[in-house]
Amino acid sequence: MAPDSVIRMAALIAQQQSDESLDHHYFTSESASSPSSTSETYPPPQYPTYKLSAANLSYSLHLRRNITTPRFRFSRRSNRADHSVNLLNNISFVANPSEILAVVGPSGVGKSTLLRILAGRAGAGGFDPGAISVNGDPVRSCSQLRKLCGFITQEDNLLPLLTVRETLMFSARFRLKEKTGEEKKERVESLIQELGLSHAADTFVGNEEHRGISGGERKRVSIGVEVIHDPPVLILDEPTSGLDSASAMNVIEMLDCMARNRHRTIILTIHQPSYRILHHISNLLLLSRGTVAYHGSLSKLEQTIQGLGFKIPDQLNPLEFAMEINRDLEDFHNRSTGLDSMVEEYKCPPTVVDDNGDNGLVGWRFYEIMTLSSRFWKIIYRTKQLFLARTMQAVVAGLGLGSVYLRVKKDQTGVTERMGLFAFCLSFLLSSTVEALPIFLEERRVLMKEASRGAYRVSSYMIANTVVFVPFLFVVAVLFSVPVYWMVGLNPTVTAFVSFVLLVWLIVLMASSLVLFLCSVSPDYIAGNSLICTVHGAFFLFSGYFISKESIPKYWLPMYYISLYKYPLDSLIINEYWGLKTECFAWGTGPAGPACLLTGADVLRKRGLENDARFINVGIMIAFFMFYRVLCWLILARRVSKTEI
Repeated sequence: MAPDSVIRMAALIAQQQSDESLDHHYFTSESASSPSSTSETYPPPQYPTYKLSAANLSYSLHLRRNITTPRFRFSRRSNRADHSVNLLNNISFVANPSEILAVVGPSGVGKSTLLRILAGRAGAGGFDPGAISVNGDPVRSCSQLRKLCGFITQEDNLLPLLTVRETLMFSARFRLKEKTGEEKKERVESLIQELGLSHAADTFVGNEEHRGISGGERKRVSIGVEVIHDPPVLILDEPTSGLDSASAMNVIEMLDCMARNRHRTIILTIHQPSYRILHHISNLLLLSRGTVAYHGSLSKLEQTIQGLGFKIPDQLNPLEFAMEINRDLEDFHNRSTGLDSMVEEYKCPPTVVDDNGDNGLVGWRFYEIMTLSSRFWKIIYRTKQLFLARTMQAVVAGLGLGSVYLRVKKDQTGVTERMGLFAFCLSFLLSSTVEALPIFLEERRVLMKEASRGAYRVSSYMIANTVVFVPFLFVVAVLFSVPVYWMVGLNPTVTAFVSFVLLVWLIVLMASSLVLFLCSVSPDYIAGNSLICTVHGAFFLFSGYFISKESIPKYWLPMYYISLYKYPLDSLIINEYWGLKTECFAWGTGPAGPACLLTGADVLRKRGLENDARFINVGIMIAFFMFYRVLCWLILARRVSKTEI
């Protein structure tokens, strides 16, 4: 290409960039009116607008690798070598209010990385926040960006058993704590209409297992959850991914209306958009190998391609062809960047963005706990495998065990059978909480997103979980205990029966806490299920039922003391036989005639149990219940602090 043609093309681009500069800070509803706008129904007030820009933004990821070098003949020394990988290099762009900026490019060029940086959610890496400006003022910290931007990830992290209206209402209750209940309700109803979801407002969100709204509608709900508090900047990672063409078009049209009616600055990544979708996008940012290959409108992109001497094939739109020649565009962009200083950049009046992180979004703890408890109750009630199946399982298991051990005799054989009954009850009760694993893993993704964005504290989540599940598991304990206890014919005193119910309640509470803790460290369902089965098997083996404490090797004794089976088993035995210490379970013939060979006191003595051990064991069981929940809280809190979604 001749040098003079390059100069003419660069001058043309500079002139067009100057013509497209915006020159006002506040917009009114009239300035955004259009045939597709919904401003007639919801005329927006004047909104402060934010122009997001970057100048020579670079991002490098620091990596460490161990290098083992010989030191002496029989020893080796391990050194750590640090090196960095540049993911983004000198990225410059402008995203204006009331417009959509689409970040495009081949896979692996840094599109999602750029979006996470702009949303203040970049992982461990090196970049200067000051390279990003809001209305011309350099950003001071990532928390300032998190405060300003709503960030929608590619995955829809929603609870499937809540309706669209309930999902948005819970989001409003978490994010709009300073508003009254009526104001939150009005905001939700307004947003439902803005999202075009009035027809599905009372439909479950659903997922692969539960039928609900469509994929496009689910994406709109995800967007609604993030815009409930009206962030001026909206950042979306692949909002049309996995959607059919019609659903993708609906999502983009909705975002276009949001940009114009609410004067939001919208930045999104999109993969191979259709020509119809491109008409709703104001500007493009084409990346190539971590750098800018093109930044501007679609019409200017077409002119640039033609100016470089290329002809766009009829079967491709300009962007698709640009991605094929992105390196040529990158070279041209690098040659023409010197002209940027010739174009006077418009600056919005300075706008102060509160740099207090997300702490302002975290409100009163009691309010958070009550809101989360309400949501937990809805989910439990609507989750058949957790509510109906769990209660029915307790009743059926209680009746089944009661019928198998029906009216156990009070003889030596009966003592053995009672021991087997208690061991099986423990095995059933401690393993019956495994069905909560997939439910908690699904909730964990929602927790990671909501807690990391300041909707509530992780500690509030754990307290609410405890508040809801403690009474629910008490009902389960009663439903299991009543048929087992009276059908088998255990100690007939009221005190012993009440103690049995409370012990069963503590057992399921312990099991629930253990499963919750193991879920928090498990990456997925398969790993979590394997881990739970392994831990339960080890605890059961060292419970003292299969092998006595005296026969356990010394190096395995710690497992005996931390086993969740040991203390409940001992407590059940004490509860059964302490009131029957003088009752004879085996008779024989002695010198003076019939003699008792086995009493309740003998059964307790063989296990080394005294009455005060019952209270010690109950205290240990309560400690286990609290210990595993505290561990779960610490692990989840650490995960939330490191999450980038």
